[in-house]
Amino acid sequence: MKLATLKDGSRDGQLVVVSRDLTLAHYATGIASRLQQVLDDWGFMSPQLQDLYDAVNTGRARHSFPFDPVQCMAPLPRAYQWADGSAYLNHVELVRKARNAEVPESFYQDPLMYQGGSDDFLGPTDDVVVPSEAMGIDFEAEIAVITGDVKMGATPDQALDGIRLVMLANDVSLRNLIPAELAKGFGFFQSKPATAFGPVAVTLDEIGEAWQHGRVHLTLQSSWNGRKVGMCDAGPEMTFHFGQLIAHIAKTRNVRAGSIVGSGTVSNKGVEKNGQMDWPKGYSCIAEKRCIETIQGGEPVTEFMKFGDTIRIEMKGLDGRSLFGAIDQEIVSAAGRPKVASVSLVDPSSEVSDD
Repeated sequence: MKLATLKDGSRDGQLVVVSRDLTLAHYATGIASRLQQVLDDWGFMSPQLQDLYDAVNTGRARHSFPFDPVQCMAPLPRAYQWADGSAYLNHVELVRKARNAEVPESFYQDPLMYQGGSDDFLGPTDDVVVPSEAMGIDFEAEIAVITGDVKMGATPDQALDGIRLVMLANDVSLRNLIPAELAKGFGFFQSKPATAFGPVAVTLDEIGEAWQHGRVHLTLQSSWNGRKVGMCDAGPEMTFHFGQLIAHIAKTRNVRAGSIVGSGTVSNKGVEKNGQMDWPKGYSCIAEKRCIETIQGGEPVTEFMKFGDTIRIEMKGLDGRSLFGAIDQEIVSAAGRPKVASVSLVDPSSEVSDD
């Protein structure tokens, strides 16, 4: 089934069931008004939502109405936890190579993860509001899952059983703030503003055969200012699958229902062409493009996003139709808000994190 949350003026919105083709919606208020309620009592409520979903898809639901992604909040508008990984190690390898640094061996054994803010998410068409272009505005096209309860010490296979829903994410990054924050030795904070999520979250059966042991084997499309810049395969090169990411979190604590876990930037390896490396599938964040330019030509050429820029992130299923709906956002100035006094532009070789 496919679930979304519509804006109603409250912090948590109204839960709706969305048709498979993303054209119709139906309020789920007779079952649950908020997605967190469903996650807390999945065994009891999800079969009821499935019945409603079947009715919407077969035209038997009497009060269906046209589905409009513009009216959507994030599927889970605020969460108990948002933990983002760096599961595509090709991204890490590119970042390190651009810095002339080696990837530590431990990175191949243990996932990189950070814990971001989960009190304020963006809907799929909400503006990305940023105080200054000088902060180095970047998109990051990712996949994310929402979990049920996962016990401390769970194995990766056990953690896979805790996945309830899958959705798309735009993990917005302010690249020029990252080096100073990481230099303090305590991780991201101001450099990671509110994350945006796609309009619908879907159960694993909706992904079908493309869901293979914790990975989504489909193409993630990124279009910047209307130009397609990424057609990245999300499955084969995901070094750590979602079960491994969740198990990493659960090593020392319980993971509770309503936790969101991100994949990190979806990234594919380059191929050798005419004696040079080429990246025909493009990129899922600008920082990676800048790393490629540094590797190829010694310095980055592509600038980060400007006010008025747009980003669209989408994934199509095996049937060729949009699976999660699209993230479609514009970068907007925080007009009238206090400006950052000064932002030191950094050496391009150090501006990118491993995220």
